[in-house]
Amino acid sequence: MEALIEDDTCDERERAEFTRKYFDELKSGRVSNTTKFEYSWSLIRSKAKEDVRKGVDLLEQLCFDGDEDARRDYLFYLSIANTKLGDYQRALDCNEQFLSAEPNNYQAQELQRIIKRKMTKEGLQGLAIAGGAAAVIALGVGTAVIGGLVTGAMTLFRRR
Repeated sequence: MEALIEDDTCDERERAEFTRKYFDELKSGRVSNTTKFEYSWSLIRSKAKEDVRKGVDLLEQLCFDGDEDARRDYLFYLSIANTKLGDYQRALDCNEQFLSAEPNNYQAQELQRIIKRKMTKEGLQGLAIAGGAAAVIALGVGTAVIGGLVTGAMTLFRRR
């Protein structure tokens, strides 16, 4: 499952075919849900975040306008794409919607664990960065205070 988030990419020929098919249908005025899903699926497998975001937009459209029977697939891939983008809360929301319809789905349960682990890891890293910044600020303030005390003491000493 982790590989699906970190390493899964779309073959260039396959992606080119999905792209061509999507834009051909778009020109004709009607894109089928299947074509939109295939194209979005190829986009979310990209290493480029902009492509992944485009894929997310299409999958979100499908959640509202697409086949109701395929909605859980849309939600599952939205969870993966949002995890790739680092939008863990959104990924978790999509995955929980999926699990509410299919609570015993092993892949969705595993994805839930991965998302929560990433949230915790990045949350701890964020706290460490914030803590480091606070320490630097405190060190700067402490240095300024000590410098002020030393300067004040020197001024008093010179007056005597």
